Amino acid sequence: MTIAINKPTNEKSRMLRFAIVGGIGTVVDFGIFNLLVQLMGMDKEIAQAISFGFAVINNFVLNRTWTFPDARGKNLVTQLIQFAVVSVLGLIIRTPIFIFTEKMFTSIATQWLPNFIISPEKIGYNLALATAILIVMIWNFVVNRYWTFREVK
Repeated sequence: MTIAINKPTNEKSRMLRFAIVGGIGTVVDFGIFNLLVQLMGMDKEIAQAISFGFAVINNFVLNRTWTFPDARGKNLVTQLIQFAVVSVLGLIIRTPIFIFTEKMFTSIATQWLPNFIISPEKIGYNLALATAILIVMIWNFVVNRYWTFREVK
């Protein structure tokens, strides 16, 4: 059984595919983050870095095979290193955004939301993670498109 991978024809469709891959990566990121924090009691700042790493691996594989299939002619290791460098720089951008917005969102949630099923703290740190992911997604697309996967026509 072979799976046909249609090549995106323009930047809009690449960005859409990149966003879909990012959405899948976000599910991986949030899932692992919440598993580490809520079930394993890990520090939130460390957990978000670990979950980020898992999302990066997921996103590299999907972007290389689906979003930028034309760029598969480039050496896999070189591409993975470039993708990792962009991702680590993204993590450097993401972490202070997460730390700053987590305090802000938790404070707002504590003031305005009742403490029922989901605590204001959980709402706060998940909103902070979502904010950081959205901001870093723009960075990741632009730099990966024009550096890591630049062979794409």
